[in-house]
Amino acid sequence: MAIQRINTVCPRNCYSTCSFRVHVEDGRITGYSAQPANRATPEGMCLKGQSYPERVYAADRILYPLKKDAEGLFQRISWPQALREIAGNMSHYRDNFGPHSIFFYASSGSSGLVNDFSMAFWRLFGGATIPYGNLCWPAGLEATRLTLGDNRHNVPWDLENARLIVMWGKNAAETNVQEMLFVRKAQNQGAKLVVIDPRRTLTAEKADLLIQPCPGTDGALALGIARYLIENNLVDHEFISKKVKGYEAFKKSLTQYTPEHVSRLTGVPVNYVMKLAGMIGEIRPMTLIPGYGLQRYTNGGQTIRCLLSLSVITGNIGKPGACWHYANLQSYVFDKIKEPLSYYPNRNDNLFRQSVSKARLGKDLLSQQDPEIKMIWVERGNPVTQNPDTGSVLKAFEKAEFCVVVEQFMTDTAREADIVLPAKSMFEQADLVGSYWNPYIQLRQKVIDPPGEVKPETEIYYLLARELGYSEHELQGILPRDNEALENWLKQQLEKYPELTWDKLAGQPVMAPDTEEIAFADGHFSTASGKIELLSEKIAGLWGVDPLPSFNLPEEVPEKSKYSLYLLTPNTKNRIHSQFGNLRVIKQVDPGPVAGINPEDARRRGIANGDRIRIFNSRGELKVRCHYDYGLLPGCVVMPNGYWISEGGGVNFLSAPRETDMGYGTAFHDNLVEIEKTI
Repeated sequence: MAIQRINTVCPRNCYSTCSFRVHVEDGRITGYSAQPANRATPEGMCLKGQSYPERVYAADRILYPLKKDAEGLFQRISWPQALREIAGNMSHYRDNFGPHSIFFYASSGSSGLVNDFSMAFWRLFGGATIPYGNLCWPAGLEATRLTLGDNRHNVPWDLENARLIVMWGKNAAETNVQEMLFVRKAQNQGAKLVVIDPRRTLTAEKADLLIQPCPGTDGALALGIARYLIENNLVDHEFISKKVKGYEAFKKSLTQYTPEHVSRLTGVPVNYVMKLAGMIGEIRPMTLIPGYGLQRYTNGGQTIRCLLSLSVITGNIGKPGACWHYANLQSYVFDKIKEPLSYYPNRNDNLFRQSVSKARLGKDLLSQQDPEIKMIWVERGNPVTQNPDTGSVLKAFEKAEFCVVVEQFMTDTAREADIVLPAKSMFEQADLVGSYWNPYIQLRQKVIDPPGEVKPETEIYYLLARELGYSEHELQGILPRDNEALENWLKQQLEKYPELTWDKLAGQPVMAPDTEEIAFADGHFSTASGKIELLSEKIAGLWGVDPLPSFNLPEEVPEKSKYSLYLLTPNTKNRIHSQFGNLRVIKQVDPGPVAGINPEDARRRGIANGDRIRIFNSRGELKVRCHYDYGLLPGCVVMPNGYWISEGGGVNFLSAPRETDMGYGTAFHDNLVEIEKTI
């Protein structure tokens, strides 16, 4: 049989959302090739994407329903038994304690419209307790929304037009590899690259200037630069007068941010503060690209507003090469709500109790009353590993009487389940996928049948609803019965957009209708004033923070703690959070959980390169090998997130359950530790 080359898209929680062609022969995936029609990802996938064959066909992939026995071991059971036991428990808890005694948790493990059917099922069931907030980016989304009006940025390839690119807390060479294509093209045309990061990353190796501030002080650095720009007349007065609200008040608020004061706050030498400010003031156009880690502090939203102010006062908004490059939601055309309001507690929906913050998952689950949480259902997530305060999350799972996890592999969370149901891979069901970086709508086509007894989540919900007693007639229009019904539903979603036909999307990605390649080029901002709001009464009213971009130290700093080292838990090129790291092809290039330490900090504690160390604070501890990182800012320890507890990881044993200053985000990075040599 000839090889089929089928267009599809990677649906992982990653900037790039790569298009590619999957090769199928005799019903089996045999390889991949690039899909150059996507201008943002013309060269194909990263290493993680190349590992998909193993992810699909791995020997340890879960292919059948599993039940934990009395000894804590998982045994294969049939689908009828699994559905019968799950439905029986659900009915018992709903009838005796109410539907809010069941907690439904879904995260960002796989994106697409089909995920909407999860909530359709729980609505049919009568509701549940569900979380609010988000682990990833809402503080920055809210900060941008309330300043610019909404979250849009220029198309990725416009980066070639920038003469100055500032990557502030972003390591694109590992976490957004496609973006580096355009960075290199810009540099080849004379552009300068500045990287601001406590680590000397792979991206920093490509930079003309590396600035290393103390973690959590980026807002102060930005305000110091803003003061310098204003004092030295390096701002765009015409743009400010026409498009900006609150400039004069903002200007007056910067008095204390002298280079010397900023240097004391951030640890950045005065001459480097001045050099960075000079580059931002004198090189146009500038694209400023903040990473998501910056807003995962208790001061995260205001930090993003401080950085955004630099793009605003220099007029680097709405022009080729001039961009605030945080999140581009233009392809989210099917979403009813594009902004972080979708993460807010919905107090008006009586079916769903939203009383559990994702940032405080374990703590809030344990404190639920009237009713207590009796059952937990998890899909598309690994909260035991990825949510803060792992110790409390584990206690909450242990306290629940019954737990169901839908998964492909035996993750830390799956190990806590009573029943594990096998989850589909991205190749085993169709879906429509957008991107928060590129402007394309893409069709993820079904290319193979699920192996073993794997069932797509939509089919699981349909069968479970039937087991619960709902008739086929009652489920029509609510839950698709099979693949044909699902694809018909997806085609219906496309009907309102003539540009987005099924056949066209099957051939290549299509830019979202009405995409602005240069965001805000029309000078329109969807704020109350119609201008960029450096002064935002709305932000003060919603979140109780300063209406101007302002700086406060994070909640957890050495001056107020007995712990003196910042624990940095960034992403790594080898994983998307806790996904992919279990695959053999990834393990060949991944060292496993290892902590990076500045040699100065290590030697002061009698720690040699390669020693086994204990990283600890009052919340927990980890024991891992260390390596000397000569490019790491002193006072920091770095260990990527995503390593499973079962492989010696679990950085969130050390993190606190805190929310960000706006947007109900998660302040992972307010996290101080100490280290010592151990055995």
